[in-house]
Amino acid sequence: MSIWHKLLAMIGLRPISAPRKYQVSESMHVTLTTLSQHEGRPEDELIQDLLAAGLTQYYSFVELWHKWEALSPRERDVAALVCLGYTNKEIGVQLSISPETVKTHLRNVLVKFGLQNRTELRLSMKTWDFSAWQK
Repeated sequence: MSIWHKLLAMIGLRPISAPRKYQVSESMHVTLTTLSQHEGRPEDELIQDLLAAGLTQYYSFVELWHKWEALSPRERDVAALVCLGYTNKEIGVQLSISPETVKTHLRNVLVKFGLQNRTELRLSMKTWDFSAWQK
């Protein structure tokens, strides 16, 4: 099954026999119609924008996930704790490492993610659940 078909299945669209035509469930149709009226835009245009936004979000998540998998276990720990708002000193205490070692791991994480600072890291991963790292 192609990524396109998987995406369409995930958002509730079901393929019809003709290529690139899809039937929308009744509840999805009502939602699209309401949103279309609210925004004053044709449904076809709205659907294209919603699919584009969904694909962008999907690819952003996949890219972020691949970067996360490239981290060492300790880099993941540091990244998670940074995203939870801990300082380098607090992370060091929790992981039993020095704040300088935390700083080194954080620098490696930022390089691997292509980011400049911990704020960018937190923003890029704001939808992730790091509660397993909280004590």
